[in-house]
Amino acid sequence: MKRNTLLLLSIFLFTLISCYEDFDDKIRNASLADTQNFVYKGLKQFYLYKENKQELADDYFSDQEDLNAYLAEFNSPESLFESLKYHEDRFSIIVSDFRELEKQLDGISLNNGMAFGLVKISSSGKVFGYVRYVMPNSSAANQGVERGMIFHKIDGTTLTENNYSQLLSGENYTIHLAELVEDDLISLEESIHLTKEEFSENPIHISTVLSVDEYKVGYLMYNSFTRTFDEDLNAVFGDFKAEGITDLVLDLRYNSGGSIETSRTLAGMITGQFNGELFAKEVYNENFPDKDLLFKNKTRNGSSLNSLNLDKVYILTSNSTASASELLINGLNPYINVVQIGDYSTGKFQGSVTLYDSPDFTRSAVQPGHYYAMQPLILKTINAEGFTDFHDGLAPDIQQKEDLNNLGNLGNPEEKLLQLALQHLTGNTTTAKKPEKESFFNYSQISENQDNKHLFQQMHTELDL
Repeated sequence: MKRNTLLLLSIFLFTLISCYEDFDDKIRNASLADTQNFVYKGLKQFYLYKENKQELADDYFSDQEDLNAYLAEFNSPESLFESLKYHEDRFSIIVSDFRELEKQLDGISLNNGMAFGLVKISSSGKVFGYVRYVMPNSSAANQGVERGMIFHKIDGTTLTENNYSQLLSGENYTIHLAELVEDDLISLEESIHLTKEEFSENPIHISTVLSVDEYKVGYLMYNSFTRTFDEDLNAVFGDFKAEGITDLVLDLRYNSGGSIETSRTLAGMITGQFNGELFAKEVYNENFPDKDLLFKNKTRNGSSLNSLNLDKVYILTSNSTASASELLINGLNPYINVVQIGDYSTGKFQGSVTLYDSPDFTRSAVQPGHYYAMQPLILKTINAEGFTDFHDGLAPDIQQKEDLNNLGNLGNPEEKLLQLALQHLTGNTTTAKKPEKESFFNYSQISENQDNKHLFQQMHTELDL
């Protein structure tokens, strides 16, 4: 009798575990048909370039059965998504797990703390990486990585245009340092092992006040429009205000974008005298009315902005300056003197939103197992003068690329881009130290550390349509 009881108990537990595993499988995996319908219906409703894709027209399919036959031609949500993208769309993305996307929206990612650019030498085709900056309290910081270091091998393998993505994708790798001599790379004996971990990057990399002649200049290196740091950003401007700064240099050279709302908030911190006036207009597809973005005087949490009421700002840019950074520049241009120094920006004037695989595309209505999400372009921004569509980027007033042989220290008045801003501010153009050889013209950028992030060069808004 005891054996029978144990046998029945064993059968019951086995059945329970099997059912749980079956249930768990269902939780983790929405059907392909459901996900395909989510992709199609989300793009049909929200996509900025809806009118450029005939398949997204409201009357293209006669009924659901006709649509289902079309969707069945694609073997994955990704292939369907790519087929429905407008050919000029460089920025819309789809992800299979929105949880990773949400972390990145809050500034959290798997990161070793080394922000770098990857370039190719034009004459030889050789590829190398250079360190742009190091995030505090990261693996790179702890291992002594410094701005300006050059590396040409990963785990002993030479970087090329074809292998860099794979070599740099691992959670652990060793960089092998090199020296750039003329147009050649000379190997050094030093190597540094780096480890990625879940890391929250504070986008406020440097904030300081510089005394230059009779001027008090606030310098802020701001590397991402990350919504969770808006109060910290406001605190920085509170410090600038308390210090009585006369001028501001905003360094966005490595800022690839982020929150539209944070960009509008920062515009209010820089100014303050235009509260309630038009900062920018958001233009949507035929399904939605346009939306005015006004200058504001509070953060999203209701804190009063520490506005500086400036009528001029210096903004440092590069080819990596994108989306929400460009929105800030373009939105301020009609109102104050924006002196842009550096290189042309990326040319990203469109915004996106996170659409979840749920009946109303919101996070709150997501069903278990439906982890797909999209960030399609749903709007484009236009400033108060009607300027938009800057596909080639925003042109600098003073053009100057970074010299990879002499990057200088960020925040130091002698660093080339900051130096140019201070010279323009003071009217002193005789103190600049020109590099002996501006060899950066021999390189072309092919990638950077943020390329592997879902939100690279994204400018996003909230779903409140």
